[in-house]
Amino acid sequence: MTALNPDIQARVNQWLTPTFDTETQQYIKGLLVTNPAELKEAFYKDLEFGTGGMRGIMGIGTNRINKYTLGKNTQGLSNYLKEQFPNQIIKVAIAFDCRHNSKELAQLVAHVFSANNIEVFLFEDLRPTPELSFTLKYLNCHCGIVLTASHNPPEYNGYKVYWQDGGQLVPPQDAEIINEIKRVAYSEINFNAQESLINYIGEALDKAFIKAAVKNGSFKTEQKAKDALKIVFTSLHGTSITIIPETLKQAGYKQVHVVAEQAKPDGDFPTVKSPNPEEPAALKMALELAEKVQADIVIGTDPDSDRVGVAVRDLDNKLVILNGNQAMIIMTAFLLKQWQQQNKIKGKEFIGSTIVSTPMMKALAQAYQVECKIGLTGFKWIAKMIKDFPELNFIGGGEESFGFMVGDFVRDKDAVTATLLACEIAAQAKAEGSSIYEALINLYIEHGFYKERLISITKKGIEGANEIEQMMFDARQNPPKIINNSKVIRIEDYLLSQAKNTLNGHIEQIHIPKSNVLIYYLEDGTQIALRPSGTEPKIKFYISVNTTLQNIASFKETEHLLETQIDAIIKDMAL
Repeated sequence: MTALNPDIQARVNQWLTPTFDTETQQYIKGLLVTNPAELKEAFYKDLEFGTGGMRGIMGIGTNRINKYTLGKNTQGLSNYLKEQFPNQIIKVAIAFDCRHNSKELAQLVAHVFSANNIEVFLFEDLRPTPELSFTLKYLNCHCGIVLTASHNPPEYNGYKVYWQDGGQLVPPQDAEIINEIKRVAYSEINFNAQESLINYIGEALDKAFIKAAVKNGSFKTEQKAKDALKIVFTSLHGTSITIIPETLKQAGYKQVHVVAEQAKPDGDFPTVKSPNPEEPAALKMALELAEKVQADIVIGTDPDSDRVGVAVRDLDNKLVILNGNQAMIIMTAFLLKQWQQQNKIKGKEFIGSTIVSTPMMKALAQAYQVECKIGLTGFKWIAKMIKDFPELNFIGGGEESFGFMVGDFVRDKDAVTATLLACEIAAQAKAEGSSIYEALINLYIEHGFYKERLISITKKGIEGANEIEQMMFDARQNPPKIINNSKVIRIEDYLLSQAKNTLNGHIEQIHIPKSNVLIYYLEDGTQIALRPSGTEPKIKFYISVNTTLQNIASFKETEHLLETQIDAIIKDMAL
C-alpha cells in the first residue's frame, strides 16, 4: 500500500470518524487498499470557488462534490447570511439541472438551509440557471443556489452561489463566505431539515420568467417575418427544454423543430461527447435536422441553459456555427441599433464584456457613443457592473464563451432570452432579403474585421495543475519579445494588477480585481490572452487579430488572411 503524505492522511483520517456515515468510511477504507492514487486525488485539496462557483467530480473526499462538501458550503453560507441579515426572515432559492444527483443534492442543500431556520424556495424539478437568477429578485430572496456543472463531463457537478441582485458572488462577499465556510467543521453541519420552511416552486415562476424573457427579447418583428423563419433547437439533454420552446411559441414563432433525440434531460448526455455548444460536434444532430428541414437558424444550449450556440447560413447558403465573439457582436450591434432608433441613447448607457473577449465590442460602443465596460471572465463581473453603476442603463453584453445577457432583468448569461433575440435578428434580416451572416460582414466593413480563436489545452489531475502553474510562471518571467514577426508592445498582468509598456518600461496600475490572466498586445493590433480555467483543468489561449474589410466581395479572401495569421501565431508560440 502506497503511503500518503501527512496532510492528505490527516484529511483521510478525519473522514474516518463517526461524523461521516458508515458507507463513506467503508468506501475510503476500500480505496486505501485498492486505489491509493484515487484517494490522493480525492483528498489532496479542498474544492475551491472559481469563476463559476464550485465545480468538481462527484465522489467521496474534500476534492469532490458530495453531501459533506456541499453541506459544509451551505452551513457556512447559512452562518454568513445570519450575520449579514440579522433579525430578518432570510430566504433562499434553489434550482438544479439534469445532472446525476443534482436533484438529491439540491434537496440536501435545502435541508441544511431549513435546518438553520432559513426559508427555502426549491424548484420542483430541473430548471435553467437564468430562471434562478430571475427568481431571486422576483421573490426578493437574499441568496440563491444552482446545482450544476454547466457543460462539464457527466462525472461532474457543481454549486453556484447567487446574491440578492441575482448575480453570482463577487468581492467582498466571495472571500467572506469562503472564510466562513473554512471555519465550519464537518461535525457542525446541521442536516436536520425543517420541512415546513421548504416551499416547492415551478409553474408560476416559469410563467413569470417566460413573460419577462419575451418582453426583453422581442423587438417589433412582424408576425409574417416570424412565420417565415425556420428554427432548429436542441437542448443537448439539458434544462432549456423546459422553457425555450414555450418562450419561442409565446413570442410568435411557429416553425420550431426540436431535435427529438436530445430533448430528454439526461445526465449521461448520450448523443454527444461534450454537451457544450462551443464544441461543433455537439450541434451535429441539430445541423443535420436543419439541412433536412431547410432551417434558417440553429440554436443549441448547454445543460443549465446559460450558454447558447448559434448556427446560420453563410454566403454560400451553408450552415456555419458562429463563435461566441461573433454571436455577441451581432446581438450587441442589434440592441444598440434598437436603442438608437428608439432615441434611448442619452449618454448614460453601457455594454459589458470581458478582458478575453473580442476588442470589437469597444469599437461598437464608440460608434454608438455608449460606454463599454470590461471585466474579468465570468458574468458575475458584468452583473457587478450593473450593481456598481446604478446611474447607467445596461443595454446588453457578452463574453466569448457563448454567453449573452439582454438587459438586467436576469443578472447572468441567459440562453433563453438570447435565443429569442437571435431569432428576432434572423427573422428581421430574412424579411429584408438578408441574413445574420450578411449582417455580421457588414459590421466588419463598418467597424473593422476582428477574428478570434481559442486554443484550450487540458491538463488533468495534480500533475496537470502543476504544469499549468509552470506555464503561467514561465509566461510571466520570460514573456516573448516578438510573436509572428510583430513586437510585443504591452503586457497586462492581472495577477500583479500591472500593465507594462515594453517599449519604454512604463508601468501603470490595472484597476480590476486580481486574476491569473496575462494579455500580450502586439504592434500589429493582435491580442493574445493566457488564462487557466477557473472551473476546468485547462489553460486557455485567446487570440484576436484584425484588419480592415472593404466590401462583401473581399470577405472570404480577407478572412483567409486572418486565419493564416492566427495559424502562424499558434505555430510560433508552439501551442
